[in-house]
Order: sequence, then structure tokens, then C-alpha cells
Amino acid sequence: MKIDLYDTTLRDGAQSPGISFTTEDKLRIITALDEFGIDYIEAGNPGANPKDAELFEKAAGLNLKNSKLCAFCSTCHAGVKAYQDEALIKTVNAGTDIVTVFGKSWLLHVEKIIQTNAEENLRIIFDSVKFLKDNKKTVFFDAEHFFDGYFDNPEYAIKVLQTAKDAGASVLILCDTNGGKMPDEIGSIVMDVRARIARPQINKNLMRYPDDQWSPLQNKIIPVGIHCHDDNGLAVAGTLAAVKNGAVQVQGTVNGLGERCGTANLCVVLPNLQLKLNYDCVPGENLKNLTSLARYIAEITNIAFNENTPYIGGHAFTHKAGMHIDALNKLPSSIEHICPDLIGNVRNTLVSEVAGRAALINKMRQFMPGITKDSQELKDALNLIKSHESDGYQFENAEGSLSLLLLKSANKHKIFFTVETFKIILSEPGAKSGKPSATIKIKVDGIEEITAAEGDGPVDALDKALRKALTMFYPKLKEMKLIDYKVRVLNSNAATAAKVRVLIESSDNNNHVWRTIGVSTDIIEASWNALLDSVEYKLSLDEGLLGV
Repeated sequence: MKIDLYDTTLRDGAQSPGISFTTEDKLRIITALDEFGIDYIEAGNPGANPKDAELFEKAAGLNLKNSKLCAFCSTCHAGVKAYQDEALIKTVNAGTDIVTVFGKSWLLHVEKIIQTNAEENLRIIFDSVKFLKDNKKTVFFDAEHFFDGYFDNPEYAIKVLQTAKDAGASVLILCDTNGGKMPDEIGSIVMDVRARIARPQINKNLMRYPDDQWSPLQNKIIPVGIHCHDDNGLAVAGTLAAVKNGAVQVQGTVNGLGERCGTANLCVVLPNLQLKLNYDCVPGENLKNLTSLARYIAEITNIAFNENTPYIGGHAFTHKAGMHIDALNKLPSSIEHICPDLIGNVRNTLVSEVAGRAALINKMRQFMPGITKDSQELKDALNLIKSHESDGYQFENAEGSLSLLLLKSANKHKIFFTVETFKIILSEPGAKSGKPSATIKIKVDGIEEITAAEGDGPVDALDKALRKALTMFYPKLKEMKLIDYKVRVLNSNAATAAKVRVLIESSDNNNHVWRTIGVSTDIIEASWNALLDSVEYKLSLDEGLLGV
């Protein structure tokens, strides 16, 4: 059975705190969603946002292969005819074939928020949907606050849906706008709606409209959709409950973006629907691009990617406990609920004091495929790691530095460059003499290069100077960027003489993300060591030495 995916990242997702999409951002996201195979993309509200109006003009030139763009708008205001409502007119002129219009289904909102009465609310819903239909639009109706409205007055909430259907809506979407309903409540209400709305008998007494406004649309079968917010942490569960009870359109966002706590995360809903419940959503080969899609959109939104996200997160298939890793090596399905390849993720085993040889052997096999648990090389590598950990290193979250350490242990490490000297010049805080600067002298294949750079701090200056020098020899370093920098004091009792651990997170244009580590009593030296590892990892990755 086909379940339609309706993405609202560009509208509901844009309501997340700290997120502001440019028009170019939105166009890039639309293209990515289309290539992935999303059925419907809600691109914005042209009636309320001039930037969205501009977007729809530019999006008209996109050659979408899989997706249909939707414009979003509210019903007309109380006391105003739909054909006179400026926002509805702008939405019609946005040029999309589909318009999603939302209206109130909770009497509390009708009376206290938009301050009108129950009958006028039904009038503006009917008038708005019919106006859009008269302008040749396919109309999806979002019943805002539907589940709260149903709990308060089920007959009125159903009447709202019936009104939208009678006016010509093609899909009725039930919205848990407050995000507080339990999955079983959502499931049972969806079932009731389908029973009462799918094939109702014609009842002209349901509402008071002139006979010429009634049509055979009253008696058609109409699909039901679901839109859940995540305020109780159950948006995905509520969405799945709705589908199991007959909803055929699922609304949500990539990475769960959205108002307050967000909306249902399509990157979690989708694999659950397709891999667990056997619904047809996207082609199987497209599903393998799910992880890269999520990371790509996180990069555009400029937010930290949640590595704990089921299915797509970096921790989703990461194993640390020795017993788990031993089981993984013998039979992956004994410890993983799906194969990570299905959604484009990767399996990872952490090397730490609780993992031992079972974890390390998986890492070593990237460089020495024939290694066994009794190999001397494995014992030597384990001793090397334990020695570093006794000095304050911790490799379970610094896989980049770990890979380089194992490369050296396997005698497969390549020396890409040597640092001859470096110097940092610091200015007194607040002085007019400028930012911190760094001068670096490196050697590559016997050729020396000296460069200097300023930065927002000494580490930033070192980073810029180093890559400025190396880019002449390794142009692909331009793809690399530092995305996070953390410092932890290891033995605070030693005060300013304490060791610090620096963790640097880096990425490139190919969506590779890696972390490197440095430890020293000198924060600059610790940062420098982590920085060197970060650059060496990128060069080793491009050279094909890491087996990634």
C-alpha cells in the first residue's frame, strides 16, 4: 500500500528557533527532496511571507521529477469573503497546482483565538476551500488542533472535516498541533474519522448552505492524512498509529524540525513505515540516500546534527560494549535491528576500556584484512591505545585520530608533510594591534612553504595558516572545514598546570565527518595536535588509505 510523504521542512521546519532559510537554501532543499522521492513539498506561505512569494516564482523554473510543490495558507478571516482575502489571492497566484489550507477544528480556538462563532468558522472553511477549487487548485485541508477539538466536541470536529470535504478538499489532514496526544488516542480517532467521513450519507441538514453549493463531492471516499508535533516526544509513534488505522498521507520534516519541539521526523517515520510495516513510500534504492539527505539538510540549516537520531544518526549503529561487539562480529542481526546499509548509514565499533579486542579487530581490518584476534599486531595496537589513554586520550569519540594511530601501527601511514616551525603572535585583549596571527613553515616532498594568517583566536590562526600552506600541494583541502571545537580540563586540581583534552570535529563536501583529539598541559599544543590529525585524516581519506 502506498503512503504519500508530505514534507514541510521549508514551512513548519522554518519555524524552528534559530533557523532562517534563504531563497537559495530553499531551492537547494527542494531539489534534494525531489531527487530523494518525496511526494509533496510544502515550500512556504506566499500569502504571509514576501520571501516565500519570491521562492515560488523561482521554483517555477525547477524541473521536478518526483515531487509536487504545495503552497500553504490560512482560511479567509471571519467576516471576509474568500475572493476578497489578500492572502488567499496571493496563494492562488503562487502558481502551484496544490494548496494546503488550514482551518480551526477546536471550538476553543474558534471562540477565544479567532473570536468568532462555530457557524462562521464553518463558513470560512467552506468558502476558502471552494474558492481555491474554483481557481483549479487541488486542496489539502489541514484541520488544525483536530485532536484537541475532537476531545472537546467530536461532533463539531467531524463537522469541520465534512465542511472541507463538501467544499472540494482532496485530502483531510488531522493535526495534533499541540503535540500532546497519545498514539492510541490518535489511532482510534483516525479510525473513527474514516468511518464517519469516508462514506457518509448525504445530509443536507448538516450545514445550512444554498442547494447550488452542494455537489456529489459529499459522497466520495476521501483520504486522511496525519500531522503530529513532538511536544510529548511521541510524534513518530502517533504518526505510525495513524497510518495503521488508515491515514495515507504522512506530514513531517527532515530531522524533526518544527515549531517548539518539532514535528514528526520523516527520517524516522519513513524507515519504520517501509522496513518495519512494509508500506510503499519511496523506491528501495532511494532509501539508501536517507542518511546523506538528513546530513545535507542539517548542513544547510546550519544546526548540529543529532547523532542519537534512530536510523540515520552516527550513534544508531555504533557499538561500544565488548559483549555487543563480539555478538556483532559473529552475527550482525543479533545486535542490530536492521542492516545500516539499507538507509545509507554505517556500522561503527568504539575502541575503549570496555571494548577490548572485539572492537579493535574491526578497526584494524580496514588496514590489515587478514588480521586475527591472536595476531601480534592486534596486541601491539591495543597496548598502544591503552598507553595513550593513560595519558588522557579517549578514542571512542575521536575515530579520526584512532584511524591514524592504527595506520601507523600497521605501517601503512603516509607522511604527507612535515612542520618545520610555527609561531603564534598574540595581542593584548582589546588592543588595536589586530587579531592573533600564526606563521608556519612546512615541507612537502622537499619543497618548503612559509605562510601566515590571522584568526579569531590562536587556534583559528594556526588552522588557516596550515591549510593555506598545504592547499598549494593538496587543493582538496579547500573542501575541509572545522565544525566544532571542545576543550575539557582533565585534572582540575592542578589548576593552570592541568592537562586539557581538545576534540576537533571536521567535515568535507562529501558529507564525511571525523573527530580528532589532542592532549597536553598546553592548550595550544593540544589544539595543534588535534588540528594536525584532522588535516592528516582528510589527506589519508582522499588517498584511499582509510577504507571508508
